[in-house]
Amino acid sequence: MSTPTDSDLLRNIAAGDEAALRQLYERHAGWLLLRLKRRCGNPDLVAGALQDTFVAVWKSAGRYRGEGDVAAWLWGISIRRLVSALRGRPAADPLGDEVISAATPLVHSAEDELLLGVEYGDVGWALRTLPPELRATVQATVIDGLTAKEAAKLLGLPQGTVKSRLRVAKVQLRERLMPARDGRI
Repeated sequence: MSTPTDSDLLRNIAAGDEAALRQLYERHAGWLLLRLKRRCGNPDLVAGALQDTFVAVWKSAGRYRGEGDVAAWLWGISIRRLVSALRGRPAADPLGDEVISAATPLVHSAEDELLLGVEYGDVGWALRTLPPELRATVQATVIDGLTAKEAAKLLGLPQGTVKSRLRVAKVQLRERLMPARDGRI
């Protein structure tokens, strides 16, 4: 008997199969929780966002069009749930390295390895050198995958400001990451 794909599980969930929901949860909850914790230091909000994600999956599994990766679809739901939970709350301090390393799973997925590389490699250094308002915009749009409209809601800014900040941030990141050649960047 073969292991069902994520798409198979979603079809079964749409048909009311609770065991399929449980299996999808077991497959994805760990990495979703880790990524949500990296975006928010409040464990209650993170737990609520994760729970709301799978409630939404239960209710709307039939709406998945089969386009793209199911994991990306789940992350989109999760981050939107977290954004909704964060609305109207004061901004929290970012998590420290000791908290992140304590939450690091024993088995790293390719996505976790990439995120760690972004956090601690040259890109992480370049991101940390950006002004906070530019760094927050890059994190929301590039790393979390939010649209400019969603990032604007999260950051409490007009959508045009998010786009402008992202454009400026990209220029500054290029300058920091690209070695100068013949006096040019």
